[in-house]
Amino acid sequence: MMTDENPLFIVLNAGSGKRDATATEATIRSVLDQAGRRYDLASAKTPGQLPTLAKRAVVLAQQQQGSVVAAGGDGTINAIVQAVLHSGRPFGVLPQGTFNYFGRAHGIPADTAKATQDLLEATVRPVQVGLLNGRAFLVNASLGLYPQLLEERETYKQQFGRNRFVALCAGVVTLLREHHQLVLGLEHEGHTRLLRTPTLVVGNNSLQLEQIGIPQADAVEQGQLVAMVVRPVGTLALFGLLCRGALGQLGEDANVISFAFNRLIVRPHRRRRIKVAMDGEISWLHAPLVFQVAPHPLSLLVPPRPLGTSPTEAREATA
Repeated sequence: MMTDENPLFIVLNAGSGKRDATATEATIRSVLDQAGRRYDLASAKTPGQLPTLAKRAVVLAQQQQGSVVAAGGDGTINAIVQAVLHSGRPFGVLPQGTFNYFGRAHGIPADTAKATQDLLEATVRPVQVGLLNGRAFLVNASLGLYPQLLEERETYKQQFGRNRFVALCAGVVTLLREHHQLVLGLEHEGHTRLLRTPTLVVGNNSLQLEQIGIPQADAVEQGQLVAMVVRPVGTLALFGLLCRGALGQLGEDANVISFAFNRLIVRPHRRRRIKVAMDGEISWLHAPLVFQVAPHPLSLLVPPRPLGTSPTEAREATA
């Protein structure tokens, strides 16, 4: 458990989620002020400010034996984790996004006041981190159709609001458009296979994998990542996969290949650089792509749970 002597260095993404950033900041400050907890809160007006503010928070946390806290959605958390992972400092989360898979997977409530209050009594739990060419991801990393879907979903959210219905509609529109097949060489456990696919997704979040129905979801809790590859299919079949995922039955579809691994090398055919998404954030990386589990876990601040309560029960209680 952290003590009152350990200050919190909070980085808030003012543009994350659908909440009023001013009200969110006021809530955080009110809870911490009432508790008499030392803290520093820096607000990012644009996503581009997050890396700089995250590095500043890490330096201060190292100097004062404090913790770094990310207030935002999964993309915000990802941006701040890049700075925190190798610092050795504890990391807290105040979820503000649309889906909040990372926070929900670890029993962290979406209610800002409750999540902030829980930070005051938090305990440290080691949490697995995935790496893609050395960059950290906590929920998933992908290439092909999925990054395109995420990119277009963000455009729709900016126009129509941040909620799950808008996200679903954006996904439908993306599937209606023409999409290209990737040719990928996959190296895994000493074997190489060549396949065509519209998308490859690597998961590091058991909650998300469970919800879409991937049978290897438990592998994340056992120190592995999970790859999902879609066979070459048409638009109608892709709609079917979208529906199966929404119903938690994606793993039952014969067009989906999934497997757990510790290290996977992906070689895109005739591509030196390729667009990828990590926890919803889009970037370009040089090939080959190397997916692996980070050698050191993240020291996550999690709410205390009653004796005998499992992690699954804890996260269900905050859903």
